[in-house]
Amino acid sequence: MIWLVVFLFILILMGIPIAFGLGFVSIFGIILTEPDLLVNVPRRIFSGINNFTLVAVPLFILAGEIMTKGGISKRLIDFSKTIVGPLPGGLAMVVILASMFFSALTGTAIAAAAAIGGMMIPAMNKEGYDTRFSASIVATSSTIGPIIPPSIVLILYGVIASVSIGDLFIAGVIPGVLMGLGLMIYSFLVGKKNNYRSSEQIATFKDIIVGLKDAILALIMPIIIIGGIVSGIFTATESGVIAVVYAIIIGMFVYKEIKIKDLWPILLNTAKTTATIIFLIGNASLFIWFLSYNQIPNQIIDMMGSVADNPILLLLVINGILLIAGTFIDTISAVSIFTPLFLPVVLAAGIDPIHFGIILAVNLTIGMVTPPLGVCLFVTSSIAEISVPKMFKYLIPQIVVLLVVLLVITYIPDIVMFPVELFVE
Repeated sequence: MIWLVVFLFILILMGIPIAFGLGFVSIFGIILTEPDLLVNVPRRIFSGINNFTLVAVPLFILAGEIMTKGGISKRLIDFSKTIVGPLPGGLAMVVILASMFFSALTGTAIAAAAAIGGMMIPAMNKEGYDTRFSASIVATSSTIGPIIPPSIVLILYGVIASVSIGDLFIAGVIPGVLMGLGLMIYSFLVGKKNNYRSSEQIATFKDIIVGLKDAILALIMPIIIIGGIVSGIFTATESGVIAVVYAIIIGMFVYKEIKIKDLWPILLNTAKTTATIIFLIGNASLFIWFLSYNQIPNQIIDMMGSVADNPILLLLVINGILLIAGTFIDTISAVSIFTPLFLPVVLAAGIDPIHFGIILAVNLTIGMVTPPLGVCLFVTSSIAEISVPKMFKYLIPQIVVLLVVLLVITYIPDIVMFPVELFVE
């Protein structure tokens, strides 16, 4: 029955929506094997979405929508300018630092690319930066969004893999920071080579304090979320409620950039995005049950032979597969497909599911800036008004930086697992 997995990828390449492809392959496989099991299809789909943890998905999407429109991104950019703006390649480093801050508020790459790109690409062009560099660095820095908590990708992985979302959130911090630092070092070198310098003076301690005062309310939120989860005050799902309430208070009553009339389109966008994700999860749940019932993961282990017994080779093969798949499958869909396929394999090899979850997330987010799909590339290219191929000169070295970080977190698991062991135990 493993040929049905190949059939699924054929459907994806044909342009069939992945949610429909998952459902069709599962139902088709059931008809071929045990038609009597068709009565279980509605129940399996419903049980897949009847999960309290999934309530966090619309909550974090809603919080991200409110923050995007509530003036949060502008204040984060201004604070980032104060810290690194005057350095060589300073505005590019502002983009990366702001993306890291913004990631900790929204958890999505596309939101970061759109919100920060809309402000920073014109500003960088005005300062003489190459448009190709500006557009590419905004795109690659936005990939930090699904890694630094809160992260919708990690929430979905946690639900499918039945692992602690709180642990995943803690584990994602250092890899996200490493991605940001790697891109900042690259930006510094490019800035020095091309003499990209801002006219602003190095910030004094007083300037930093003033900038921090304006951005502090935005920066406190991730501390509240992660601190609350680690201390056990609330769960990852309940933290979504905290995020929404906090975002409304800050956006409506403190910064006063959101009005009552703005809430309807925000809620509508949240509902549309959530419906798409939930429909995908329901069909993915059916697909997962079908795989398990037919013992397809065991067949994959048998096919891999000795590779499945060697964690180093196994992770290398999985990384390669995920990097390729990420170029034409969106991140959320890929998590739904590859988690049930690979999780039994990595568990059999003795790899921690938390560690694997971070590897999976980093792999797939790199796909968000890798053609031909590369959704973040299309967002920033439209803002910069250039074609995606023109970005390749600067994009390729940035992807190499992200790949180096991926290899580091893959083969030095303590980088991922140490914070989890420190805080959980």
